[in-house]
Amino acid sequence: MYVDDHKTILSAQEARQGKEMGVVRYVLSISLALAVAAGILLYAIYF
Repeated sequence: MYVDDHKTILSAQEARQGKEMGVVRYVLSISLALAVAAGILLYAIYF
């Protein structure tokens, strides 16, 4: 980290400040699959 012209410049590692767990990928894929399944079910029921 350094200050340049009153701006704090951070490296990518310092700016991230968190763990990379990859959980979001699984949450998005599961929720997408559930949304598709719900859409197919609703389509089958009403049409």
